Amino acid sequence: MISVVVVDDQELMRAGFRMVLGAHPDLEIVGEAGDGAQAVELAERLRPDVVLMDVRMPVLDGVEATKRIVEAGSSRVLVMTTFDLDEYVYSALQGGASGFLLKDTPPDHLVSALRAVASGDAVVSPSVTRRLLDRFIGKGGGPIRDSAVLDLLTDREREVLLLIAKGLSNTEIAATLFLSEATVKTHVGRILSKLDLRDRVQAVVLAYETGLTRPGLA
Repeated sequence: MISVVVVDDQELMRAGFRMVLGAHPDLEIVGEAGDGAQAVELAERLRPDVVLMDVRMPVLDGVEATKRIVEAGSSRVLVMTTFDLDEYVYSALQGGASGFLLKDTPPDHLVSALRAVASGDAVVSPSVTRRLLDRFIGKGGGPIRDSAVLDLLTDREREVLLLIAKGLSNTEIAATLFLSEATVKTHVGRILSKLDLRDRVQAVVLAYETGLTRPGLA
């Protein structure tokens, strides 16, 4: 059973989520909140597997709520937004969100995403993350984080990180580097561990912030 807290300041949206998730026996909504402050309190008290988080809310927005929940280790956070280039989403990803979905995402995709996040995966496709980064940190600027952090990686791990940032799946990385998929998974795990990253989403963000790759680079 995957426990979920739904956070949205619109009752109609919460009702929609209840209807969608209620149709799946492995998903259980254990709490609802109408603002970020309530979300933080519920996450701390209920410790759900996933918090489904709106970003634009009163009292405390979803970005700050996400950061507090992740820092507390209470739950994983899946951000919901109306616009795919919402300026809040990049901040939420930096704050530790496991990804984001649009509010018009088909119900079956939402369910799959919740299951993926609960199992420890990220649900933002790197290509979509790249579009966000293109807009919010890539407007002609240079690196915004010291690339020395990448010195922790081997040459092969840097290659893998670069391909992750370009949006390749493990299968595609394996084909590109002539490695087995199991070997690629091992490299990805080591990259996340060495750089203290939660998931592939944060790996993509770091690759951009350190200048390993940059907007518009194929």
